[in-house]
Amino acid sequence: MKIDDSAFPSESEPLLDLAALRADTPGCDSVIHFNNAGCGLPTRPMLGAMLDHLLLEATIGGYEAAAARSEEVADFYAATAALLNTRPGNIAFAGSATHAYTKALSAIDFNPGDVVLTTRNDFISNQIAFLALRKRHGIEIVHAPDHPDGSGVDVAAMAALMRARRPRLVAVTHVPTNSGLVQPIAEIGRHCRELDLLYLVDACQSAGQYPLDVAEIGCDLLTATCRKFLRGPRGSGFLYVSDRVLGEGYEPLFIDMHGARWTAPGSYRPVDTAARFEEWEFPYATVLGCATAVRYALRVGLEPISRRTPALAGRLRERLATVPGVCLLDGGPAPAALVTFAIDDWQPQPFKAALDARRINSALSFREFAQFDFADKDVEWCLRLSPHYYNTEEEVDEVASAVAELAASGGRTTVGS
Repeated sequence: MKIDDSAFPSESEPLLDLAALRADTPGCDSVIHFNNAGCGLPTRPMLGAMLDHLLLEATIGGYEAAAARSEEVADFYAATAALLNTRPGNIAFAGSATHAYTKALSAIDFNPGDVVLTTRNDFISNQIAFLALRKRHGIEIVHAPDHPDGSGVDVAAMAALMRARRPRLVAVTHVPTNSGLVQPIAEIGRHCRELDLLYLVDACQSAGQYPLDVAEIGCDLLTATCRKFLRGPRGSGFLYVSDRVLGEGYEPLFIDMHGARWTAPGSYRPVDTAARFEEWEFPYATVLGCATAVRYALRVGLEPISRRTPALAGRLRERLATVPGVCLLDGGPAPAALVTFAIDDWQPQPFKAALDARRINSALSFREFAQFDFADKDVEWCLRLSPHYYNTEEEVDEVASAVAELAASGGRTTVGS
């Protein structure tokens, strides 16, 4: 589906046309969607691309539809490469960010005693994957300490651990899912390059929220989902694989006919591109939806997005900071658009249900999602609110007012009131 250029900024008009962008977003008519860190609201162009392809599959056949849309499918790789400042051959489609992450981990030949150096704020599924590697391969997991000022990982201490422990892998989550913290991934990457260490970045919450340049970051591998701030479909993600990793022969533990060529009865050869990390079967409608979503983000512009989205979150924090009984939990000098807070006298599910009844979408995080971070903050759960560029200042104020009303009720409000 063709994207209407009228909503996007130009050199003569640097501001976003919020009305046009919201008109492109059907969900804006139904809810105040502050759960973009879970799933962003889809755009009409993305929905059109997916529905058109499903209809084409139903009309002419699945294989035939994929062949007919081969150029559009290829644009997923071109668009995602543009998003990350790399080449299409360095991009692999994945069924999710976790799918991409575990594929990347499976390509590393871990041995007993190998060190994975990570942070105390890495995503729960990544932490579990490291524990599974420890159980199966006997690796050692080392968590770099946080800086005392609350700005995130202590980069100097992490660099010292790199030099002392020579980790097999350095792994960092850019924006943890449980707070608005933004980790200094490029600074960490410089140390990895100096020491020639393999570096994996989880950009799940930053893709579509901030500009990402893999050359500047200095990572060997980067994973993300399409469903969050990129506003793509569920069940989709991608993996960036550097030329170094491709050239040194890394390949996933299981590789199929899409990622390799069966060259003789007893041998195979991986393809030269990141396609070696993919499988033969593709959800082509989803791939086309992802391509459209990435192109949409690029047309809106990552620079204006990276200014507006955290600014909306900052406005929300300012208003919540004045609400009695609300304790903001985000750290770092410039938090992302993930606003997390604890609230007195409420249980998690009833509080979220009370917001649901007001047509305000939100998400809950629990201690098991962030064992280190929530233990440090001494909280068992928090609510996460995550606005995006298509949300309005009026919505921010309405959400803050709703939280204030619920906080004042002390948990006595009934759902639907």
